[in-house]
Amino acid sequence: MRRRPAISLGLALLLLAPIPAAFADERPAVGEGRISVVGRARSETPPDFASVEIGVEARGATPAAALDSASASVKAVLALAAEFKVPEADLGTSAVTLQPVTRSVRQSDGSFAEKPDGYRATNTVRVRLAEMARLGDLMRRALDGGANRIDGVGFGLRDPEAAEAAMRSAAMKDARAQAERLAEAAGVTLGRVLAIQSPATSTPPPIAFAAPAPMRAKHGGVPVPLVAGTIETAADVSATFAIAP
Repeated sequence: MRRRPAISLGLALLLLAPIPAAFADERPAVGEGRISVVGRARSETPPDFASVEIGVEARGATPAAALDSASASVKAVLALAAEFKVPEADLGTSAVTLQPVTRSVRQSDGSFAEKPDGYRATNTVRVRLAEMARLGDLMRRALDGGANRIDGVGFGLRDPEAAEAAMRSAAMKDARAQAERLAEAAGVTLGRVLAIQSPATSTPPPIAFAAPAPMRAKHGGVPVPLVAGTIETAADVSATFAIAP
């Protein structure tokens, strides 16, 4: 005959003992009332810097001649940036290219063939300017000094994380306010927070105003008119609250 193992009285009492409150509190009871809301916040913040990419495109019979010509004009752009007191940390080369150029030549049989026609070099510098009101003047003087391409203008925030964190905090406050109004309307008492998720849904990051269309040089003009506008920062938070007993 097989013998069944005996369970000691101490172990049986341990199995029958109630779960301590510290553990029971971590698992809401089945059917416990909850209120779930999505808090949202947004703000329109003026940018605190402007950025522009100023480029030089030059042609030459040899690779060196094309690149040297572009480099000379870019040095003038960097000197202009220094005149505007732009710190080195706000300057950077964004692109340097060098490629052969061809031209179509009509053959004796009437067909066309591509023949070498020197080289084209480009050098583009990104400039970030805190004094946004002077950006138009900087662009005009850069064009007058030899630059012949402006690939884009953008406005941004130096500390976008701080703006986003402030919006997340505001969104959480909005979520709690919504939950409190719902609890009051239902005649119940709002309890502790059970869950928080931010963002509540997948949303793209805020995008600053930008003007990427190329601009060609026109000498003798006035400073380029620019409008910075504002940068929208938004956040949403999904929060679930318990209904207090």
